[in-house]
Amino acid sequence: MKQLVVTADDFGLSIEVNEAVRRAHREGILTCASLMIGAPAATEAVAIAKAEGLPVGLHLTLVDAAGAFRAGLGSPAMRLGVSARARSQARAECEAQADAFLATGLELDHVNAHHHFHLHPSVLTIVVELARRHGAAVRVPFEPVVPPYGSTLLAATMMPWSLRARRRLLHAGIVTNDALFGLYDTGAMTEKAWLRIVPRIGPGLTEVYCHPSVAPPAADELAALLSPVVRTALERAGVRRTSFAGAAGRQ
Repeated sequence: MKQLVVTADDFGLSIEVNEAVRRAHREGILTCASLMIGAPAATEAVAIAKAEGLPVGLHLTLVDAAGAFRAGLGSPAMRLGVSARARSQARAECEAQADAFLATGLELDHVNAHHHFHLHPSVLTIVVELARRHGAAVRVPFEPVVPPYGSTLLAATMMPWSLRARRRLLHAGIVTNDALFGLYDTGAMTEKAWLRIVPRIGPGLTEVYCHPSVAPPAADELAALLSPVVRTALERAGVRRTSFAGAAGRQ
């Protein structure tokens, strides 16, 4: 069976993002969203999710007293690797965000992190604990490297971390995706991108993630989620849309 989770990240970032998520779920192919619980429009996002019956997960953003831990392989990642204080701050922030999410009354569909920072071993430890505690799934950002993609450097950089994360998640009994699309088309998940991706969706659980908004330029991503051409392509390919909880039999 081909199962597909279609996720909108950055839910709660703005009213424009929230409206796009609402429309994409109500009128399009979107099946769930990842909520930034501390973002400016998070309260509105929670209300939308409840009103629409939208499955929602937690999109972690790591911050300290000086601001955000920026994703990447540079100093923030190194700091987490060498500083017990930084790891303690990261744990406190992740747990606080999880508590704030659960306080909304929403069911926790999944956990991931902004810019896939949960691949960092120190953050992954925290995410594994949260996911096991609350029965949530976790994204592995591993996208097949096949033409016409040219992002071989990005693939080479992320692949070992993604494979390590997958092994750790499966060993912990946590639901995760078998494949993912959207990594190499971040910010450009247009109808054209979708029609290139659909034929590559194979058996198992696939996640496609995007960043829709009603404001340009991300309005093109919303248009793709609303596209009858994309919906028809998925139906003809025998793809069943679901949430992570649905794929795990929890919905």
